[in-house]
Amino acid sequence: MAMNTTRRDFLKTSAAGAAVGTAFWVANEPKVALSNNPLEKLNFACIGVEGKGSSDTDSAGRDGSVVALCDIDESRLNKKARRYPDAAKYIDFRVMLDEMGDKIDAVTVSTPDHTHAIAAATAMKQGKHCFCQKPLTWSVSEARLLRKLAQEHGVATQMGNQGTAANGLREAVEVVRSGAIGNVSEVHVWTNRPVWPQGEGRPTETAEIPEGLHWDLFLGPAPDRPYSPVYHPFKWRGWLDFGTGALGDMACHTANMAVMALDLFDPKTIVADHTGIVEGETYPKSSTITFEFPETEKRGPVTMYWYDGGRKPPVELSQGEKMSNSGSLLVGSKGTLFSPNDYGASYKLLPREQYKDFAKPEQSLPRSPGHFTEFAIACAGGAPAMSNFDYASRLTETILLGNAAMRAGKKLEWDGEKGEFADADANKFLGRDYRDGWSL
Repeated sequence: MAMNTTRRDFLKTSAAGAAVGTAFWVANEPKVALSNNPLEKLNFACIGVEGKGSSDTDSAGRDGSVVALCDIDESRLNKKARRYPDAAKYIDFRVMLDEMGDKIDAVTVSTPDHTHAIAAATAMKQGKHCFCQKPLTWSVSEARLLRKLAQEHGVATQMGNQGTAANGLREAVEVVRSGAIGNVSEVHVWTNRPVWPQGEGRPTETAEIPEGLHWDLFLGPAPDRPYSPVYHPFKWRGWLDFGTGALGDMACHTANMAVMALDLFDPKTIVADHTGIVEGETYPKSSTITFEFPETEKRGPVTMYWYDGGRKPPVELSQGEKMSNSGSLLVGSKGTLFSPNDYGASYKLLPREQYKDFAKPEQSLPRSPGHFTEFAIACAGGAPAMSNFDYASRLTETILLGNAAMRAGKKLEWDGEKGEFADADANKFLGRDYRDGWSL
């Protein structure tokens, strides 16, 4: 949908409602119609095109046209360009958006965590729809900003936590909300991550920047530091300047079902027990984080426990059920819901004998036509994607408060309305100053 006058008229028409048949998805109707008319095809620009960015780019190519590719690593950029030879190539998303503004309808952002916010914000300020990988942002303050920008600019949005589109997750949410396991007081969430270096100091060796790797653009808003092969292309996740550790990487998947079912936003306290952040450089090798959520009109108080680095809940499952390497456990007054899955895509009700004749509650959430397709439909004027930034930013905020508690090294009290900790010194962990030349 290059944004000339004709296509702008189309967008206005489709945004008025999907009744014209451009795109739709509803609770009991899984069929989807995205127009094959070239005039109406979404034009995507993809920022970060290898790793998860490779599949995100291909998803964009299935539901629209990929008109631009951007990556700070020219070898990765050129590799993806072989599949999309007609797409323009860029190493700097800011230049791409400036030069191709009216030819782009939507962007995908699949970069390291520390550049999610600035890439997404730059695109949304130009009126571009935005798909951004999880966690939505590197910091709590960035998550709040992206929510605000999405609302101000009226763009379609989605975070890349694909479990949200799994029917099993949506059904589990319906089961919990129905009261089938009673009043939930405890939630346990765990992962086998990290599977990358954490709990170590800054490397002392130096190395030449590989040809075609634009290190300054990789750094983006992060503080300047010398290049090292320990950061790029995959191992950045454990470094505080670039990633969000095991918690940021996986909790937007693994805690998603519980957060959605119970509205686990704005914890009143957060405290972390961990093996230590080394030299202010990397997240710990393992941690347990406790989030205390106050009572709401819909539920009582809930304690959520997060475990990583091989730690698991000290909970005995009934009837010999085995604890998985990652998953979640919701403990209610009547029973337990166990999801032995990274994404909450499947679940079991325990004890099994008690629930052998369980009748599922009436469906209340729509079933998905596919995670990325939800986003494409929203861009074309259909229903918002379920993991849109209104929800995704709050999920991300909940998760990243755990990282702030790890860095503070103490129990923190959180005021969600004010967006600050009672301990003023800990507020420095809610965001950071951007490097010169980069700003939101």
